Amino acid sequence: MPRLSVWMIRAALIYLGTGFLFGGLMLFNKGIPFEPSLWRLLPVHIDLLLIGWLLQLAMGVAYWVAPRFSDRPRYGRTRLAMAAFGLLNVGVWLSAGGEWAGERSVVLIGWVSITSAGVCFVLHLLPRIKPLSPGYDPT
Repeated sequence: MPRLSVWMIRAALIYLGTGFLFGGLMLFNKGIPFEPSLWRLLPVHIDLLLIGWLLQLAMGVAYWVAPRFSDRPRYGRTRLAMAAFGLLNVGVWLSAGGEWAGERSVVLIGWVSITSAGVCFVLHLLPRIKPLSPGYDPT
C-alpha cells in the first residue's frame, strides 16, 4: 500500500474516532442533560464524519486501487494527491473550528479548501483512468 494511502486512511480513522466521541457526548447529553452548549458540536460532528472520515477514506482507497502506470512514476502526479491530502485536512479543521466558534468566514475558507482538495485529487486521478483496450469484448 502506498504511503500516502496509509496517511489518508489513518487520518480518516482519527476523524472517525473523534466524530464518534463528539456524537457520543451529544447522545449522552440527550439522555442525561449536563451541558446545554454541547449541542454546538453537531455541525463539527457532521464535518468530521462526512468529510474527514468518509471523503478521506474514499480518497485514500482510490489512490491505492486506481490503475497504476506501468513505468515510473507509477501513481502519476503524486504532488497533486499530497496537496489534496493537506488541503482536505486544513479544510476540515477550518470548517469544524469555524462552526464551533460561530465564524462563518472561517467556515467558508474551510469549504474552499475542501473543494480545492477535491479538484486536486480529481486532476491527479484523471490520467490514471484509462479506456478499455480496443479489442476488449465483455460478452
